[in-house]
Amino acid sequence: MDSKSYFNDVANQWDTMRKDFFAEEIREKAFEVADIHLGKLAADIGAGTGFITEGLLLKGLQVIAVDQSEAMIKKMKSKFGDSKLVDYREGTAESIPIEKNTVDYIFANMYLHHVEEPLIAIKEMARVLKPGGKMVITDLDQHNNTFLQEEQYDRWMGFKREDIKTWFQTAGLRNVYVNGAGGNCCAASNSGCEEASVSIFVAYGEK
Repeated sequence: MDSKSYFNDVANQWDTMRKDFFAEEIREKAFEVADIHLGKLAADIGAGTGFITEGLLLKGLQVIAVDQSEAMIKKMKSKFGDSKLVDYREGTAESIPIEKNTVDYIFANMYLHHVEEPLIAIKEMARVLKPGGKMVITDLDQHNNTFLQEEQYDRWMGFKREDIKTWFQTAGLRNVYVNGAGGNCCAASNSGCEEASVSIFVAYGEK
């Protein structure tokens, strides 16, 4: 099974699962860092069932919600309906289905550790930002909990913050910084023998 198949399988349970993994405070931290404003257009990459999208809608933004999983998109549509404020699109990290220089903000929450080539994903996200647009990624610090790869199909066991900063800069972003997001991602193995509590970083850059 690959990550796409995994997320198709868990889509209907994802909202409940997500609450065990990380809290709403991570979303609020991402929005605070981005300094979001009413009426702007944001992209939610790896949107899942719409954790970030929901928060953006509540704050009065329009959203392009992108995910590779058809089941996740279907679940999002069941939650938000045919709202003119949400544009649902199926796409991958290597080919985000958004034209360049389109969005004011781009968010990717717990997305990067599932992609095959993180630098390519970051460059793709930077491509669709308008000049002056802001990118915020929230994801896992580097860890050694291998069961997350085996059970949740993580491709990467988190990241070094200095690598994230370098990748943002390589993608042409400026005023880059990477700090702690103020929370942990928690998970237990299916066997119940292992538990993970991994710190979360927030990375910021401007185009």
